[in-house]
Amino acid sequence: MKKDIHPEYHADAVITCACGNNMKVGSTVKETRVELCSACHPFYTGKQKLVDTARRVEKFAERAAKKGETARGGKKAKTEKRAKQKAEKKAKKQATGLIKDSEA
Repeated sequence: MKKDIHPEYHADAVITCACGNNMKVGSTVKETRVELCSACHPFYTGKQKLVDTARRVEKFAERAAKKGETARGGKKAKTEKRAKQKAEKKAKKQATGLIKDSEA
């Protein structure tokens, strides 16, 4: 091996988890901080734990609840909605005088 090109190896490097667990391992970095470790990871513990730093789970739940509130009716509802919009547009034109009652 060439000398002076390899990083310094620390035999007593410390890895600190967000749950408070500390592990001593060999590494080229003296100290490392992680969010999950084998003591708190759901795969190893069997417990469900959501690590949500960007509120993604809450945002999804809000969107799902909002979507559930709106009624979806398919093609029939879409046709009725278009007919209603067309009737409103026609009534608006009649009210402004763009269409005479005899043309409607």
